Amino acid sequence: MSLSNEEQKQYNRHLILDKIGERGQLKLKQAKVLVIGAGGLGCPVLQYLAAAGVGTIGIIDNDVVDQSNLQRQILYTVDDIGKSKAATAASRLSKLNPFVQFNVYREKLTNQNAISLFKQYDVIVDGSDNFATRYLTNDAAVLTQKPLVYGAIFKFEGQVSVFNYQGSATYRCLYPAPPKPEESPNCSEIGVIGVLPGIIGSLQANETIKIICEIGEVLANKLLMYDTLSMRQMILKYEKTDKAEVAELENDYEFFCGIKTATHEITLKELQNNQSAYNLLDVREDWEREQHHIGGQHIPLGQLQQRYQEIQTDKPLVVYCKSGVRSQRAIDFLEQEFENITFINLKDGFSS
Repeated sequence: MSLSNEEQKQYNRHLILDKIGERGQLKLKQAKVLVIGAGGLGCPVLQYLAAAGVGTIGIIDNDVVDQSNLQRQILYTVDDIGKSKAATAASRLSKLNPFVQFNVYREKLTNQNAISLFKQYDVIVDGSDNFATRYLTNDAAVLTQKPLVYGAIFKFEGQVSVFNYQGSATYRCLYPAPPKPEESPNCSEIGVIGVLPGIIGSLQANETIKIICEIGEVLANKLLMYDTLSMRQMILKYEKTDKAEVAELENDYEFFCGIKTATHEITLKELQNNQSAYNLLDVREDWEREQHHIGGQHIPLGQLQQRYQEIQTDKPLVVYCKSGVRSQRAIDFLEQEFENITFINLKDGFSS
């Protein structure tokens, strides 16, 4: 394998860099990287890996671009609202670097497809925003023996690490058990400063390039923590533990993380066919409600404990949010307060 004249022009600054050069650039060209999520973290990861010349990049994301994403996911524009993130990202990045092959997976990562997908790639980069996907990603990476580049963000703080690299510790070594759902709100509930995912995602891309080119000190057995408000960063060391060994994938990662699967679910199409038979409760935030809704009462999840007595109780209640996660949390709470109401989760949520 060699670099064409155009590729040599494209990667000139790498080729004259002593620790990369042509040898490193060819490694990048041969590499295959799967990026999980094309959101806040995935956008900068994808941009810098594509620019660096990673030969094959897989993008898995079943979400579409929402206007609220544009505050931090700068790969997209207002013209992309409602479009597939994975497909849009691949289309835009192919214009940045035509020498990269993009594999688009407009689907959710599950325990049914994770192993077969991971086997096709050399490095896995986790840009997800929930613990169920993080544990699934870790376990599938361990079982397929792939290094995993991890990143996470919370309000003004972020962290980066590399798991399962040349026998190093894994995500379960660092976090043996998931937090309770109510202790792990996502950015749609608590917000996030827009530049943070750009910083953390760039650091993830940096670790990925180091792994591929075999340069520098990879963040294996180390957790980099970064605070945007104080500009402080620190590295914590942790060790591999036998207690974190993975023999097989969990049957249900949402159940494992304490997010119960709803006893009753209904699809949006099923609901619209017989909407008069139900009461509706929207537990999204005010700004989400203002963009679009399908009717019913509106009580944001954070206000539910104070306002649950306002809920109409004369019919079965369909609870909805963007993805089905917040609505399930609402149902878990409401089932403790009401004995004679049937609560139904809107499957996969409602996105404007």
